[in-house]
Amino acid sequence: MSDSEVILCLLPSIVALFLFLILISRKKHQQQSRGLNLPPGNMGWPFLGETIGYLKPYCATSIGEFMEQHISRYGKIYKSSLFGEPTIVSADAGLNRFILQNEGRLFECSYPRSIGGILGKWSMLVLVGDMHRDMRTISLNFLSHARLRTHLLREVEKHTLLVLGSWKENFVFSAQDEAKKFTFNLMAKHIMSLDPGEPETEQLKKLYVTFMKGVVSAPLNLPGTAYRKALQSRSTILKFIERKMEERLKEGNENIGEDDLLGWVLKHSNLSKEQILDLILSLLFAGHETSSVSIALAIYFLPGCPNAIEHLREEHIEIARAKKKAGETELNWDDYKKMEFTQCVISETLRLGNVVRFLHRKALKDVRYKGYDIPCGWKVLPVIAAVHLDPLLFDHPQHFNPWRWQSNITRSSSSSTSYSSMTSSHFMPFGGGPRLCAGSELAKLEMAVFIHHLVLNYQWDLADLDDQAFAFPFVDFQKGLQIRAQRQTNFI
Repeated sequence: MSDSEVILCLLPSIVALFLFLILISRKKHQQQSRGLNLPPGNMGWPFLGETIGYLKPYCATSIGEFMEQHISRYGKIYKSSLFGEPTIVSADAGLNRFILQNEGRLFECSYPRSIGGILGKWSMLVLVGDMHRDMRTISLNFLSHARLRTHLLREVEKHTLLVLGSWKENFVFSAQDEAKKFTFNLMAKHIMSLDPGEPETEQLKKLYVTFMKGVVSAPLNLPGTAYRKALQSRSTILKFIERKMEERLKEGNENIGEDDLLGWVLKHSNLSKEQILDLILSLLFAGHETSSVSIALAIYFLPGCPNAIEHLREEHIEIARAKKKAGETELNWDDYKKMEFTQCVISETLRLGNVVRFLHRKALKDVRYKGYDIPCGWKVLPVIAAVHLDPLLFDHPQHFNPWRWQSNITRSSSSSTSYSSMTSSHFMPFGGGPRLCAGSELAKLEMAVFIHHLVLNYQWDLADLDDQAFAFPFVDFQKGLQIRAQRQTNFI
């Protein structure tokens, strides 16, 4: 009997099971909500709820028609049924901050099971409690300030020049693919010391592309689906990482290097093999996808703001001339700290583009906020994008305006810039609280160095003005962000 015939035979039983689970779930939630003052809203269809409408693709520089309608009808805090569970959706800046700051006390991370199934049960994205804290500490120790200064800055610049140096004059190409090439090669080197262009690196990249298509697809583990193919790719990727682990362990602990994350974890942690595999895969996913999309968004936004490109160019010409006068070629940390307007461009790109649009949380106990009750066990979705695009918090939020961040800059010895104002307190592109992204400083470093060499060496324009960033819910360019670049040699 073929797979399709088996599925057809099982379909009536599957439907009956779904209906049974729906009835149990609805009865349970009705009992939970009795006597509570829930936010207004609509629970939608049985089982599906409003998930299909919520995930319908829309322009990434907006919150989408679905959310606009719900906020207009119910307010910034409303109830719904999403991903198979009753949910409180928050477009409220205060509640979002409250949720993230009370991680582990009132709320905890709670992603759909399909995400855990494809990233692994030990992925930092789905872990909670002490295990998440331990994994995050390992990542933070490896991504220490000292390592960013002495090792990672050099690697970021090397891989930037490698990608930009391959751009052909007046040739139309996908800037999104180039950004992904840059971040994948960097993370492969950073995590497992894999060199760009090598056969095993290219093979891993192909597997990873298939894996990513499954992460953003419907979680249908059926023959031929993107999700099933992604699970198969995941298995092959893990075998590849395991083989690399075994090669290191054969060398003996005293000979294991610390130049990459794999070596560092083997030498400085007590994680099991399964935990290490999931950690490596999840950081490859997190470090590649979000950074590449952010760089592509910067390339997309800047041509629409020529004054920003000119301001950037002035900043980076000054840095480059000072280096040339000092007889230096490689960027150093002092150069990075001088990139103040660049940090404004990065912040504005992250605010308007919203690579991470919403987070998945669950209430650990009954919570009351602004007169509304959030029942224990309900899902909570703090929508970061809705706050970043709120006209009450950001003037003309759909307008790309890096200068809005200039008044918030304060010099800091530990990083290039920091922000201190009411506006920046609502700015959460990397989440917040105990689950603040461990790679946030690396991501900003990647963007800054890439922008430095981009504006010094190229002018570019969008080859397809109809292409734009869409949320699927992951942000992506439908046509790959086609650009045409011209090399410039007279800026310095």
